[in-house]
Amino acid sequence: MGSIAVTGSASGIGAQVCRMLESEGHSIIGIDQKTDGKFTRIAADLSSKVGRQSAIDETQRLCDGQLDGIICCAGVGVTAPSASLIVGVNFFGVTELVDGLAPLLVESENASVVVIGSVAATHQQKETADLAQAMFDFDEQQANRLAEASGSTHLAYAASKFAVTAWARKLSVSIASKGIRVNVVAPGAVETPLHQASKDDPRFGEAVKNFVAPIGRNGQPEEIANAVSFLVSDRASFISGSVLFVDGGMDAMMRAKQF
Repeated sequence: MGSIAVTGSASGIGAQVCRMLESEGHSIIGIDQKTDGKFTRIAADLSSKVGRQSAIDETQRLCDGQLDGIICCAGVGVTAPSASLIVGVNFFGVTELVDGLAPLLVESENASVVVIGSVAATHQQKETADLAQAMFDFDEQQANRLAEASGSTHLAYAASKFAVTAWARKLSVSIASKGIRVNVVAPGAVETPLHQASKDDPRFGEAVKNFVAPIGRNGQPEEIANAVSFLVSDRASFISGSVLFVDGGMDAMMRAKQF
């Protein structure tokens, strides 16, 4: 059992991941914008460079120089107040944090990074190609400009999840020689406060409610946490660079011939 940093630890999928990993004997260093969650030990705004660096510095201090895992659950959805906020948290808030903390994983016997992506990563890639490229170039200023110019939080969300998924797969190759595995969990609709906000939104609510997985229901946070728990465990020791859809069949419904 080891020490694992979890972003988005105060609610939703992140809080459930913390609960499950703690029950399995792991020590949790929770990171969230607010410290009102049981597991949150670090308050940091991952939408800003200052906040990301603060999270990195505090995690380094609390873990005594060694981590066994990094789980990136923090994210914002289509109801965010701006498209650039989505890009800042969902892409740069993941990539900068993992890059800053990855050296702490090297001494672990089973080091693992898990990024919470989304089934939306596979949607509207042509429409968001320029925005995704700005993220691949790590040009946050340009990415923010393009996100705002799109006028669509929906497009920014899809682009951010596509870009962070592709980034994680690329990282899994470059970092494998150090004994660190990197995987992505791609949820569909999950009953979290973030999803409830989408259902309540007058712009997206009806579409969100009507987009139901073939299994006939939305997921629960513990079902995503089960996948994360597996990926950080020894049972997944030969799994790296994978995207695990935990979506009730949504991706298969939308892209049966693409995999």
